[in-house]
Amino acid sequence: MAKLTQAMKDMLTNNLAYIATVDDDGNPDIGPKMSLRVLDDSHLIYNEMTAKQTMRNIATNGKAIVAAASLDNMKGFRFAGTAKLYTTGPYFDNAMEWAKVGHPAPKSAGVITIDRIYTLDAGPLAGELVQE
Repeated sequence: MAKLTQAMKDMLTNNLAYIATVDDDGNPDIGPKMSLRVLDDSHLIYNEMTAKQTMRNIATNGKAIVAAASLDNMKGFRFAGTAKLYTTGPYFDNAMEWAKVGHPAPKSAGVITIDRIYTLDAGPLAGELVQE
């Protein structure tokens, strides 16, 4: 399991993150997750508010990768791992609490266990594995 550094946490806190998933036929899907945030050093959490393709793909196979980058310094990270959806329990409670500040109620809470982290920088370090 990979561990987030403070720079990675800051990247996720200060930039819009996108989640990419794939269905069982290999069709990719990508979408912004404005609710995505750090849960702990090895997990990300987001509120699944639409219950559409991303949720269906995760429910089917759990494959997910999150990308966040800063246009200002042309640096970023990709966080690859396994996602699970929760509709009850502490993760869902976390999602409900996050939504209380004027966001739609979640259909589920998505939790991503980070297995690998890659750079998303411009230049020669693009796509390099940072942690496994």
